[in-house]
Formats: sequence, C-alpha cells, structure tokens
Amino acid sequence: MDLLAHLEAYVATADEGSFSRAADRLGIAQPLLSRRIKTLEEHFGGSLFDRSRRRITTTELGVTLLPYARDVLDRAQRLRQVAGSARRSRVRAVGVPADCAPATLARAIRAGGERGITLGMRELPPLERESGLADGSLGYALLRTAPEQAAYQAPLGLASAPEPDASASGLTRRTVHLEELRPRRGSTARPSAPPPLLLLTEDQVPYFQDRMARAAARAGLPEGRIRPAGPAATALAETLAGRALLVCAEPFARQHGAHWTPLAERALHRGYDVSGAPGRTDAEDVPDWLAAPLASAVGAVPCRNGGPEPGAGGEDVRARLAARG
Repeated sequence: MDLLAHLEAYVATADEGSFSRAADRLGIAQPLLSRRIKTLEEHFGGSLFDRSRRRITTTELGVTLLPYARDVLDRAQRLRQVAGSARRSRVRAVGVPADCAPATLARAIRAGGERGITLGMRELPPLERESGLADGSLGYALLRTAPEQAAYQAPLGLASAPEPDASASGLTRRTVHLEELRPRRGSTARPSAPPPLLLLTEDQVPYFQDRMARAAARAGLPEGRIRPAGPAATALAETLAGRALLVCAEPFARQHGAHWTPLAERALHRGYDVSGAPGRTDAEDVPDWLAAPLASAVGAVPCRNGGPEPGAGGEDVRARLAARG
C-alpha cells in the first residue's frame, strides 16, 4: 500500500465531503479514490466515513485520525522540499581539528555559501579525518602529514599559565629548546616535580609521537614527562593552573589566555594538507578559497611563504635530520 497516496485520498475526502470532488482535487478517477479509502479502512480496522447519507460525514475514528494524517502529509511535503533544495545546492562535510579558530572557519563557510556550496564543519581526530575521506563521509579534510612534506606548516610551542613574572617559567625566550626543560643541576633546594608536557588529540598521531619521544630523549628529558592529554578543556585547565605545559599552536593558546613560546625544533611543527574525497570531480583540486582559511584556522601557513628553510631541491634539511633522530 502506498500510504501517502491513501492518506491523501482520506484527507481530500474529509475536506471536500464528497468522493467525486475529492477525486477531482487529486486528479484521479473516483473508483480509484474509493478503493484507496476502502483499503485504508481495512488497514485501520474501522470506517473512516459514514456513507449512509447523501453527503458523507467523517466517523469518530476518522475525526480522531485526521490530524495525524495531515501531519504525516505535511512532513512528507517538507521532506520533498528539503531534498529538492539539497539537489539544487552542493553540500560538503569538512573534517577539521578540534582546536580550529571558529572565526576563521566562519570565513570558509561564508565563502562556500557565496559559491553555492554548503559546508558542514566536523571536528574529528586526525585518523578519523583520513578515514572519512576514504569512505566518502567527508568531502574535504585538513589532514596531518610530516611537516617537510606538507603544503602548510603550523609551528608548535608550549602554552603555560599567564604569570606576571614569566621568568620563573623558563619560557620567556623567543624560542625554547626541549633541553632547556631539564631540571637544573647544582641547586641546593629540593627540586619540585617538573610539569608534564601534554599532547592534544591532534598531536596523538604515530609519526609525531615518535618524533617527540626521540627529541625528548636527545634533550635528556625523563621518560614519561610527555603525556597524552585527555579532553582539551581539561588539558587547558591543568595548563592555566600552572600544573602542566601544553604542546599546541599559538592561536589555540592565545584564544584561551595562555602564555605561548614557540619550540625551536622544526621537525616538531605540524604539517597539513587540505584534501578532497577521491572520486569526486570537484575535489581533485581543492580551491584556494577553502584551503587557505582551513589552514589559517589552525595557525598554519604555506610552506613556500614563511615555511621551512629549504636546502638543495627545496628540502627542509634540518627537519629531515631531526626526523631521523
């Protein structure tokens, strides 16, 4: 049974009070309308109309069910309208990190709207952004990659509590090397436990964790000093309370009122590529109006403009050597 067609016959007959007028309204033959009403009455187990008089009237069952039938037809009509709008416009889901700047993402959303494309931003961890592109659930995504191979780089640094006397934190220089975070020797005072270095979910990817572990070992930091962070809000609270240092990009630290000092190790920068889902003709080349604000939302810049220092053939020699340990 085509439930919608049968409900349309029911509602039209109730409105018109006549089978013939209801059939004319729907543009169908009267016998077909009558069969639909009869089938619906068998389905519901009772008469919807009293046919004993010259002008048919709606039975008690018919009056009870009528508002629900109207609601089903209204929802079906709205569904058709939404589907039509979706066909006329292009809708794309975009996978982005959780620490993006909202105002910059808004720029990308507005730019898409101006071109007839509806962008839906989805905050996802790095590996889920990759799988979303592969299975087609994402149209575009900001993907993590090694900085020396990436189109965009975001310098990482250490966020700390905003103290008036920043000299006590040891993070007041223009850049900071990991070896500077080793406990100082020769102090007569009993040393306090050094604050852990927390890695956000965005940096909990195998190649980056491996590089960070090797860099920490070369710097002489004790094993276990670098730890994966839980939710970003919790990691920020620990950082702002002075109990941890958070590895993050500058926009994220500044947005939440933390002090930020860049790391000197280029191999520990974040690398990003903006990619489209394979198999889509409009995703082969990601447009600059989308790629630029997505990269900017995580504090990344094009490698050719302010990116790594190139060696022969444009290769970032320092990053490559550091990556090899």
